[in-house]
Formats: sequence, structure tokens, C-alpha cells
Amino acid sequence: AILGKPYEDVKLHYTIGKELGSGRSAIVYLCTENSTGLQFACKCISKKNIIAAHEEDDVRREVEIMQHLSGQPNIVQIKATYEDDQCVHIVMELCAGGELFDRIIARGHYSERDAASVFRAIMDIVNVCHSKGVMHRDLKPGNFLFTSKDENAVLKVTDFGLSVFIEEGKEFRDSCGSVFYVAPEVLQRKYGKEADIWSAGVILYILLCGETPFWA
Repeated sequence: AILGKPYEDVKLHYTIGKELGSGRSAIVYLCTENSTGLQFACKCISKKNIIAAHEEDDVRREVEIMQHLSGQPNIVQIKATYEDDQCVHIVMELCAGGELFDRIIARGHYSERDAASVFRAIMDIVNVCHSKGVMHRDLKPGNFLFTSKDENAVLKVTDFGLSVFIEEGKEFRDSCGSVFYVAPEVLQRKYGKEADIWSAGVILYILLCGETPFWA
């Protein structure tokens, strides 16, 4: 078992609903807790895509980091984890307001005042992660979710699949992230938590201009 605990069927506790989104190796579904009727999101990571030992470590670390950041503001909260012979399931808070990416597309771009408000929330999130010893490594508009459709909804960060615990003085050398948002130091395979700041800066540019500053 990847998570180091007995297999358990997520469907004993939750009814899995429609697909909300998909990524590199996972699909996120809407799910409803059977005992309460409350809705959550369930990230299902297929074991077909987990081949190497380091990929198992990545899944374990994603869960560990979400648990480590539990209770912090503006972080999508983890609810429970389950594992069966096909998937690892991470049940987490549902953010029904959709992605920041979609709001940028709908608006075209943000005014300076509105962009400042969103960017302040993003930098608060980065500060929380870094102060708790976590580097996200995949900050992009698609990984920021709004709690509701309201214009003044709370912004939260999700997808810690590439995140790592920061070690003081340690430089990271593995290249990862999303190509439009990745810092030059990451491509040079010699970087620290400052790489998250670069990615946040790219998001600010997109908020204001409605397009990416760099074409990869």
C-alpha cells in the first residue's frame, strides 16, 4: 500500500459524482459524504501512472503536505484518504467557485484594483506555505480556486502534487512545474522557494494583461 494503511473502498463513505477536472495522473470528482450529505472533491490518482518508487513518494508527500497545512487559511483542506488496488483517493474541501484561470478568461483581464486584491491573496498563500516550510512548485491560475461564485469569494490554493518540504540551505535540482510559469532557476536545476515568487509574478502579469509574459 502506498499510504501505508489497509485498503478501504472510498464508496463505502462517499458517493462519487461528476468529473470536476483532470490533470497529469489524476481525475477530480464531486463526491457526497453518505453520512452527512455534504459535498467534497475527491482526487483519484490512478496507480497505473505510479510506476517508479519516487512516484509513490510523491503521492505520500502530497498527502503529508496537505495534512501539514491543514487548518491554514486559504489552503484547500484535506478531509480523508483512501486506497484500493487501482487508485489513491484524496477527499478534500470543495471549492465551488471554479478556477482563477476561468475568471481571467471571462474578464479578459483585471483592473489594477481588482488584480491587487487577488494578488494580495496569492502572496498571503505563498507566505503561509513558505512559513510552514512548503514550496508549492506549481503556482498557476488553474491551481487557485474560489470558494463560491460570489465576486468576493475566498481564494484558495490546491494541487500539492509537485510540492516539497523546504530544507534550509538546500538547493533543488529537479525540473518541474508548468512551462509558462516556471522560473529560469528551475530550468537551470538550481533553485529554492523563490521560484514560487516568480510564478506568482507571472500570474500578476496575466491578471493585468490577460496574456502570458513569456512564450515557451
